[in-house]
Amino acid sequence: MKRRLNKKYLVLILAYTGLLLLIPYVLDYRDKSVEHARQGLPQQQPRCPDLENTVALLWGNGSEAAEPAANRSQARIHIYLHATWRTGSSFLGELFNQHPDVFYLYEPMWHIWQALYPGDAGSLQGAVRDMMNALYRCDFSVLKLYAGSQNITTSFIFGWKMNKVICSEPLCDAHKRHEVGLVREDKCAKCQKRDLRELERECKKYPVMVIKGVRVLDLSTLVPLMKDPAINLQIIQLFRDPRAVHNSRLKSKQALVKESIQVLRSKKQTDKYKRLLVPSNRVNRAESYVSSAMELICDNWLGDIMLVMNSPPWVRRNYLRVRYEDLVLHPMEQLQRMFHFSNLSTFPALERFALNMTHGQGYSSDKPFLISSRDAKEAIYAWRERLNMEQINQVEAYCSEVMRQLGYQKNSVDKAT
Repeated sequence: MKRRLNKKYLVLILAYTGLLLLIPYVLDYRDKSVEHARQGLPQQQPRCPDLENTVALLWGNGSEAAEPAANRSQARIHIYLHATWRTGSSFLGELFNQHPDVFYLYEPMWHIWQALYPGDAGSLQGAVRDMMNALYRCDFSVLKLYAGSQNITTSFIFGWKMNKVICSEPLCDAHKRHEVGLVREDKCAKCQKRDLRELERECKKYPVMVIKGVRVLDLSTLVPLMKDPAINLQIIQLFRDPRAVHNSRLKSKQALVKESIQVLRSKKQTDKYKRLLVPSNRVNRAESYVSSAMELICDNWLGDIMLVMNSPPWVRRNYLRVRYEDLVLHPMEQLQRMFHFSNLSTFPALERFALNMTHGQGYSSDKPFLISSRDAKEAIYAWRERLNMEQINQVEAYCSEVMRQLGYQKNSVDKAT
C-alpha cells in the first residue's frame, strides 16, 4: 500500500513539474499571438523546406535582392566564365583574353586544387570563392597561400605564357596588347618575371576583369560575390552537349583523373556516386573515374539551371547562358551577344579571329588543352562516331533532364538544335 502511494506521489510530482515547464511557452505563444493580431500579421504556420525556401535563403528577401541591382552602373565590370572540363571554355576565355580592355586570368583556382590535393572538391569551394574575391579586387597576394613561398612572380600564374596582359607592354614587349592573335609561348617565356605588385597595378587599369574557371562546382558558390556591391559579379555560363563532353573527357582521361577523383570525393559516403570511386576493373580505372564524375557534372548543371530559373530578376539580368554549339557555329552573333553583356565593344579583327578559330582543320590537336583553330562541326558531332551505343545511352539516361532544358535531342541523328 505504501509503495502504491509513493508511485502516485511520484506521478503527481512529474506532472506538476511538466506543467510548470510548459506554462512559460504557453504564455510566450499567447503574447506573440496577441502582438500579431494587433499588427495585423498572419499567424506563422510550419512549412517543410522546399525550393522556394532554399532560394529565399540564398538570395535574401525582396529588399536585399533588389540592392545589388542598383549598383550595376559601376565603372568596373567583373565577369566569371563558369564552365566545366572539356566544354570549350579555353576557347571562350581566349576571346576575352584577346580584347584590349580586358584583364584576363586563366584558371587561377587551379593552384588551390593542386596545393590541397587530394581534398574533395566540395570542401575547396570556400577557398575558391575567397581567392576570386581577392583577385577581383586586384589583390594577388592570395596566390602566396598556395605557392609555398612569398617570393612569387608573374611566372607562377597558371597559363601566364598565353596571357596577353603579362606578355604585353608595359610588363613585356613580346606582344602588342591591341594586336589580335594567339600569344606565342616561346616568346612570352623569355619575358622578365615581374613582381605581383606590378601585375596588381596593371589590373586596376582595366575596365573589365574576366576570370575563366572550371573549379566552381555550382552557381550557389558565387552568390556572395554576386550580392557584394563592391564586386557585383556577372556570370557567363558555358554549356555543351553532355555526350560531346563525355567523349572529350574520355579522350583526355589521363589528364582528368585527379580532378575527377576530387569531384567524386565531394559526395557523401551514403551517396550513390561514392561506390564509383572503387572501380571493379583496374584496367579501366581512369575511364571509370572520368565517367563517374560526368554524372555529377550533369547534376550540378541542372542545379544551376533551376537556381537561375528561381532567382530574382536582377540575377537573371546579370547571368548569360551560352551553348558551345551556338558559339562555334555562330561565332559572330555570340561574340556580339557576350560582349554586349560585358559592356565591351567588338571590332573586325576580333571577329575574324573568332571566325578563323572555328573554321580550322580537324577535331582537335594531340594536346587536349591546347587552344588552336578547329573544325567546329567536327568538334560538335565527333561523339557520334567515337562513343558506342551503350555509352551514349548511359549519358542520355543520367543527363536526360539537363539535355531537355538545354535543347539537346536524345538519341537522334539530327544535329543539335
